[in-house]
Amino acid sequence: MIFNIGGFSGNLRKEVSKTSRYYFYDTGIRNALINNFNPLSRRDDVGAVWENYLVMERITKQQHTRLWTHNFFWRTYDQKELDWAEERDEKLFGYEFKWNGTVKVPALWLETYPGASFECIDQNNYLSFITGAA
Repeated sequence: MIFNIGGFSGNLRKEVSKTSRYYFYDTGIRNALINNFNPLSRRDDVGAVWENYLVMERITKQQHTRLWTHNFFWRTYDQKELDWAEERDEKLFGYEFKWNGTVKVPALWLETYPGASFECIDQNNYLSFITGAA
């Protein structure tokens, strides 16, 4: 019913790597457990639902297109974080998921991993993240 994604660390002492994030394969089960089937406009957990949805759809895309990746989240002890990081083709790709609005690139991410990319995934561009090109 659930699975975990581990933390990414390139051996920086500031990075949290021993914790995991947990996601539901089916958000309906999540909603049933917390007894909340309200529309997104009336929920206080819309960010968590959005993140879980994007993670599951991205994993489905990876499997169907044979996009071989290592999936992580990234967090430092001083609370800098990315919701999703992929390591593929010897490159790092970082993503932050936001239901509303945008987010700035965490400077430490790009300082630590200069060749890495960053993209904020929101309601305007999520379709390319879950269906389009890598």
